[in-house]
Amino acid sequence: MLISISSYAQEIIPEVITGKVLNAANDQKLQNVHIVNLSQVVGTITGKDGNFEIRANVSDTLYFTYIGYKPLKVRVTNDWKKFGDVKIKMTELGIALEEVVVADVQLTGYLEIDAKRIPIYNNYRYSISGLNSGYEGGSNQPGAVNKVLGAIFNPADFLYNIFGKRSKELRKLRKMKKDDEIRNLLETKFDRATLMALLQVERLDIDEILRNCNYSSDFIKFANDLQIMDAISECYEEYKVLDRK
Repeated sequence: MLISISSYAQEIIPEVITGKVLNAANDQKLQNVHIVNLSQVVGTITGKDGNFEIRANVSDTLYFTYIGYKPLKVRVTNDWKKFGDVKIKMTELGIALEEVVVADVQLTGYLEIDAKRIPIYNNYRYSISGLNSGYEGGSNQPGAVNKVLGAIFNPADFLYNIFGKRSKELRKLRKMKKDDEIRNLLETKFDRATLMALLQVERLDIDEILRNCNYSSDFIKFANDLQIMDAISECYEEYKVLDRK
């Protein structure tokens, strides 16, 4: 009983802190900035006036991302919690857009004919009873079944190194999957920045994790951050099952 009471007394419940996000060059208020508390795994966005509220403890790290601006990490301090209304200034980046090639597809208006002309990514998933996820198949993955068995009986060294050393960060994925606000934020993002900050890995590491989990190059390239998060989370849960066995 004493141990339980002591543990409960030491638990710190995050309080709501407030702030405002501005453009560092002209102090313009930034709306819809994505903010994630990497320590508590909760998220929010800024309103029309650049204001935001989020639950945090002292020393928690807040991660700010906004299209066209440099991502920013900010540590919560005692002064912030005491006085509130801290101004966070983000620096704008110059973005060079890559050339986009649009394939010319002539449509006739007849569904049966047009369906054959439009390119389709023929990816589907194999699943095995007892595991949390499956593996992609299709024309791009003709040996998917063999890959399933190979992944089960020969766990990749890369996943062992990544998952074994970052179990604390990966456990946060469970909390992120349950936070509707974070899921809504990630659904609109494709840059992997928030996931990189949370997992403490580089973009290439995230791609390599997914490749070792037998996700296709199409999925790795075109999936949004929410889909990527769910894929890594499922792979990690499966890894733990195999590791225990």
